[in-house]
Amino acid sequence: MALALTLIAMGASACLAFVYELTKEPIARTVLNKKTEAIRQVVPEFNNDPNAEMFRMPTMDGDSLEIYPAKVDDNTVGYAVNTYTDKGFGGKISLMAGFKPDGTIFNIAVLEHKETPGLGTKMSEPSFKDQFMEKNPSDFLLIVKNDGGPVDAITAATISSRAFCDAVQRAYGTLFSGGTYDGTSGPSDTESQ
Repeated sequence: MALALTLIAMGASACLAFVYELTKEPIARTVLNKKTEAIRQVVPEFNNDPNAEMFRMPTMDGDSLEIYPAKVDDNTVGYAVNTYTDKGFGGKISLMAGFKPDGTIFNIAVLEHKETPGLGTKMSEPSFKDQFMEKNPSDFLLIVKNDGGPVDAITAATISSRAFCDAVQRAYGTLFSGGTYDGTSGPSDTESQ
């Protein structure tokens, strides 16, 4: 019986290893394509390869964010920041936030979340996320109206709305304030109020 179980375990392990090797590259390619598509959605048109020029910037909380510069020839037209927050109702929310070189938000794409279907998932809809477009967090507080800010929260999903603002503020604070994002929504002390 021990020999039979050993042979079955070895056969199953070999099958799993074969399937892993077979699917590793297509999965990596799919992840890269998804990231590239998100970058295209959140920055002005570009002709460079942002993935090849990606760099990381540290946040104040000891983490770092991936920054993807978008360029036309050698002129930077924007930055895509792969950002996140752990303050969502369902946990982690990942966004790709796009900024113009002056810090103005160009667009935002939701990459991943576990928010409540029908409520928190509305953060992906234009009716919510488009209110951030063409706003500069240096003078547009990324705070929901319930907390005294200008952002219209998603009905019955204020926590998700706050988390969305937090992730965008993390991206802005890291990119334009040299990593001074301090874990709160709204400008840090080093930014103009």
